[in-house]
Amino acid sequence: MSPRRAAALRDGEGDQSLREHLIAAAERLIARRGTAGLTVRDIAREARVADGVLYNHFEGKEELLALALHAHVRTVERALGERPTSAGSGTVEDNLRAYITQGLALHAAILPSFAGLLGRPEVLVRFANLPDLVAGGRGLREDLAAYLRAERDLGRLAPDANAEAAATMIIGACHELVLPHLLGGGAATAPEIPPGFVEDLLATVLNGIGPDSDRKS
Repeated sequence: MSPRRAAALRDGEGDQSLREHLIAAAERLIARRGTAGLTVRDIAREARVADGVLYNHFEGKEELLALALHAHVRTVERALGERPTSAGSGTVEDNLRAYITQGLALHAAILPSFAGLLGRPEVLVRFANLPDLVAGGRGLREDLAAYLRAERDLGRLAPDANAEAAATMIIGACHELVLPHLLGGGAATAPEIPPGFVEDLLATVLNGIGPDSDRKS
């Protein structure tokens, strides 16, 4: 930063740079109203800067939106707290129930923001090229698969349990509940979780769908 701080940063925002200030302003807007129709002027007004200032710190609106969306995902995940992925603690059933519930909450909170960018693939490509923030950089599916592998190694799951397939099923269910609603022209908010959804998914993962005689102990 230059010795003369921008006017928008003179109200006690610490050592935050103007670039960080702009990302934070865009993130606030995404959290409040999503990304659909979000303009440079909207962001500039939220940040209390002139419209052209954005182009002094980013290649364009696409880079700023991708970075703000990235920050939004991180904020939502932090607000949800730690996932119950400490193998050997509690019960596998309770841990998976909590993981599914949190996974649904995460998807419900962030996917509407992505829906507003379906016509802006350049933003989505930029976002995809940023580091994955979820689950310490592993992503939800691999984080859950690692937990299930650890439980399997402890003997709390069947020795031939396919951790990767189970994790894909669970995370896929989280997507399935939210994405069709958004892609089908629904409101830019996630639908409510149907009654019994979590328990039904949990039972299917733990018990399978084959006849009782074919189920592994």
